[in-house]
Amino acid sequence: MIRQCARCLYTEAHPLNLTLDERWVCSGCRVHEEKDALDWRARWEMLRELADAYRGRGRTLYDCVVPVSGARDSHFIVHTVKKRLGLNPLLVSYNRHYNTDLGIRNLANLRMALDVDLLQKTAQPAAVKAVMRATIERLGNFHWHVLAGQTAFPVQVAVRMGIPLVVWGAHQGVDQVGMFSHTDAVEMSRRYRKEHDLMGVEIEDLEAEFPELRAYNLAPWRYPSAADIARVGVRGIYLSNYVRWDSKAQHERMIDLYGYETRPLPRTFDAYNDVDCHHYAGLHDRVKLAKHGYSKVVDHACREIRLRRLSREQAQALVDAHRDRASPDGALLAAWLRMDEAAILDRAKAHCNPKAFDANGTAQAVRPPGNAEIEAARLGPPLAPCEFRATPTRAPGRIDDRYVLIGKGVFDPEDVD
Repeated sequence: MIRQCARCLYTEAHPLNLTLDERWVCSGCRVHEEKDALDWRARWEMLRELADAYRGRGRTLYDCVVPVSGARDSHFIVHTVKKRLGLNPLLVSYNRHYNTDLGIRNLANLRMALDVDLLQKTAQPAAVKAVMRATIERLGNFHWHVLAGQTAFPVQVAVRMGIPLVVWGAHQGVDQVGMFSHTDAVEMSRRYRKEHDLMGVEIEDLEAEFPELRAYNLAPWRYPSAADIARVGVRGIYLSNYVRWDSKAQHERMIDLYGYETRPLPRTFDAYNDVDCHHYAGLHDRVKLAKHGYSKVVDHACREIRLRRLSREQAQALVDAHRDRASPDGALLAAWLRMDEAAILDRAKAHCNPKAFDANGTAQAVRPPGNAEIEAARLGPPLAPCEFRATPTRAPGRIDDRYVLIGKGVFDPEDVD
């Protein structure tokens, strides 16, 4: 049997190697305790000194590269880098192809509201589809190309343009499962990217296994060589090591400052994080459930428990309400990829996590904590309500039910000089 954390809802079967201590509290919850113990003013000064050391060091007028999308914490990261640290960032974005119209609007709003330059990589659609089919077969995952592209392209740009600093947002291994301490100040590495983001598979591995991929340009997914990275001195830092990370509060600040748009998502209560993608909180989340036995709503619920906006019982009720919900996006991907939705899910099940499922594909039994362990691990009653704001749309009447590969977004011409 696999044990479940007494504080949050994660189990020992988590794919990022989460562990439980003798009090049944997971490593993610333990490292999260640092958020209420560290001197964040001192850590901000560390970040400011680091930023000052890179100001003007690039071969161009840009001080750093910032990876962005039409969702997640992009507005907050750019606001922090430009408005608070005073750096001149070059924004870079990997085009995931299955963008929502709202995501395109948010990306347009980001570059307009914060007055920044943006480079976007749009790979050949046929190549994207070929890579997707290969990773569905090899990994049971159609989203691999996004993870590979959005972690390779920023580093490619940094190397090519001679910009030695890349600024990322939160480190998943720290913020979610406590793989490292905030004080370790862990940085972006090719090894972590391959082992965790890319599930142990690089584009070169896929190319060797699927020779048909060689007919396409695979450059968008190739990580720069160690020699090229060393030549420029590229390093990638995570803001979450220097700023007390709270995604919900950060999004709400960006709604107030810049008009970030939100929308309800089909399989979770979080309306902020993945609004730019038709599939991440839809079919991709169903793939996650099929492979690992839990879905995105558990990630969001655990985060809100730790930030004391949900009790453990409230979080479990939200998971129960969302975990098995249908998603409307499967037919959209099936039509685009010409691959049946059921076949995609079948391949996911064929690659299920052995810590969460046995050899027959049956879910491993979960051993829940006892009441004594739960009460001992409890942080106290929620300090704030866990409510997500619905924002007005910039495109009233528009139905967001198709891919927007390239779009300008929506803005008021009167706001432009």
